[in-house]
Amino acid sequence: MDCVKLAVLITCYNRRDKTLTCLQALYQQNQHNVTVDIYLVDDGCSDGTADAVKQNYPAVKIIQGDGNLFWVGGMRLAFAAALQEGYDYYLWLNDDTLVDPNALTKLLSNHCYLTQQGHPDSIIVGSTRDPLTGNPTYGGAMRSKRWYSNKYEFVEPTEKLQQCDTMFGNCVLIPASVAQKVGNLDSAFIHTLGDIDYGLRARKLGCSVWIAPGYIGTCSKNSVRGSWVDTKLSVTERLRKLLQPKGYPIKAWTVFTKRHSGPFWFIYWFLPYLRAVIGYRDLSVSPAFCEEAQQQTSKP
Repeated sequence: MDCVKLAVLITCYNRRDKTLTCLQALYQQNQHNVTVDIYLVDDGCSDGTADAVKQNYPAVKIIQGDGNLFWVGGMRLAFAAALQEGYDYYLWLNDDTLVDPNALTKLLSNHCYLTQQGHPDSIIVGSTRDPLTGNPTYGGAMRSKRWYSNKYEFVEPTEKLQQCDTMFGNCVLIPASVAQKVGNLDSAFIHTLGDIDYGLRARKLGCSVWIAPGYIGTCSKNSVRGSWVDTKLSVTERLRKLLQPKGYPIKAWTVFTKRHSGPFWFIYWFLPYLRAVIGYRDLSVSPAFCEEAQQQTSKP
């Protein structure tokens, strides 16, 4: 592999220790012929994250947020800064994801293989496992085959590359050719849905999304306790949380369903609000309801 330039994009909010541990894992990568620049958006952290990063990892490019970016906004800001410089690859990485020492090599080599097979415009998704149980947590996703479902289901990795519909954004490698076609994350989204939307838009533009073999690191699966799907909360509280940035704000959800849910998108549009009223029963809608809103925590 020729020497390549890689930009790692991270956004954080008041998770100093997790952010530092994530960076430590990055700096322990066994990559060869790869120049890595890290873009970290500090979305108004009050726990000293930026100062700690400057002290321990002075090469990290810190971008200051205004405290209202959330995950999609923070990642979009980091992506925009990196796109201006121009890299061969862009890696989305959650700050609670700890990559294995060979993660970057695995992701890059899989893209090189796909390029040789005639698929240069390919997004490579890294799957994560729980650090304690070893159970799969996040990675690639496929839309449910049930006609009444708007759910995107996690796809467990195998020993081979697998093609999928889209992804959860914990660890995603995007080559420059895809970034040129698709652009940045859509500003219509605040915290959730932006990663799923990006993968779906990429496929509509002729790109493909692939799940790398095996796992690339660890990331705990967060609890849904206290979120809008928590049936222990009152209906009023569930609806309030649903309409917040980490839930399903009306504008963002409308854009997503109109764009990706077909001619009967308005039926799917009602589902989360109905679920919030009657109580969460099954995942017959996008799993971002219970996963994305919990995993991508750039703001509480």
